[in-house]
Amino acid sequence: MTTLRRTRSPVPAPPPPPFDPELAAGLAAAAEMAGEAIRPSFNPDEIPALRRSMQLQPVTDDDLRRSGAFELEERLVPGAPGDPDVALLICRPAGAAAPVPAVYHVHGGGMIFGDSRTGLPALLDYAEKFGTAVVSVQYRLAPEHPHPAPVEDCYAGLVWTAAHATELGINPDRIIGVGFSAGGGLVAAVALLARDRGGPALLGQVLMSPMLDDRNDTPSSFQMAGIGLWDRTANEIGWGALLGDRRGGPDVPPYAAPARATDLSGLPSAYIDAGSCETFRDEAVAYAARIWQAGGQAELHIWPGGFHGFDMIAQAALSRDAAAARRGWLHRLLAD
Repeated sequence: MTTLRRTRSPVPAPPPPPFDPELAAGLAAAAEMAGEAIRPSFNPDEIPALRRSMQLQPVTDDDLRRSGAFELEERLVPGAPGDPDVALLICRPAGAAAPVPAVYHVHGGGMIFGDSRTGLPALLDYAEKFGTAVVSVQYRLAPEHPHPAPVEDCYAGLVWTAAHATELGINPDRIIGVGFSAGGGLVAAVALLARDRGGPALLGQVLMSPMLDDRNDTPSSFQMAGIGLWDRTANEIGWGALLGDRRGGPDVPPYAAPARATDLSGLPSAYIDAGSCETFRDEAVAYAARIWQAGGQAELHIWPGGFHGFDMIAQAALSRDAAAARRGWLHRLLAD
C-alpha cells in the first residue's frame, strides 16, 4: 500500500447535517449487532480481515433464485487483451419468452471489497418488478489489482453481454448500468469508456452514492470525517489502493475517477442519488450538474439525513422513499 497524500481543509469544516432520527436509530442498532464491521473507517492493514468478515453471511444461489423467479448461470468471458477472463453472474427471469431488458450490475466496496453477489438481492427486487435480467460482474479488486484492472473488467463484461444478448435472451438496446458506491463510480466510468471507444451504449446509468472523485476535497468529505459509514479516511484508503501515489495528483484519468472527465456530453440518461450526510454528497451533485451543463439528462436526489448506504442498513421511511424514486425512474426509462 502506498503512502496516502492527505488533503487538508482550507478552513474548519462546518458541522455535519443531522442524521434522520429513524436512520440514526437503525445505524446504532446495526452497529450494535455487527460490532466493528459497522464504522466510519478502518486501517489499510485491516482489509484482509474485513474481506473475510463480509463472507460470513454469503448470498446463496437460493437467495438469488427467488423461489424460482430467476434462473442462474455463471460464465467466464474474455477480459481485455492480455487480461484474465472475467466472471459474470447472470440472473434471468424464469420462462421469459421474449428478449428482456437487462441490468448490468457493478458491486460496491470502495474498490477493495465485495464480489458479484454483493448488493445483488436488493437489486433483484427491482428486476423482479420490471421483468429484467441482471448480469453482475466480478471485477478484480485493488490494491492487488490497481487501475485500470477494475474498470477494464467491467467494460469487458459489458461488451460480452451486449455481443451475446441474443443467446442470453436480452435486448442489447435496453441494458442499464447500476452500481452503488465504488460500483456507481465504475458504472459512470464504463459509460465514458463506451462513449469514447464506440462500445455498447447503455440505455441508462443508475449511480447510487457514487465514488467519483479521487481528490477527496469536497465540503461533504470534510463535514463527514469520522461519522457514519465510509468517511474521508476510508475514501483515501480506497482511492490510494486503486491509484497509488497518483491519487489526488494531476494525471488521474477519467476512467479511474469520472469526476476528472472534462466532457460529460453524449452519456446515457443518469439517475444519481446520495444522502445529505455522506462523503459523496457533493461530488454526486457536481456530477449531475455537469451532465446538465453538457446537455445531458440526469435526475438527482439528495436524501435529507441519509448516510452512506442508509437504505441498505435501515428499513426507514426515507429508505422506502429512495427505493420508490429509483423504481419510478426505471419505470419511466423502460416505458419509453
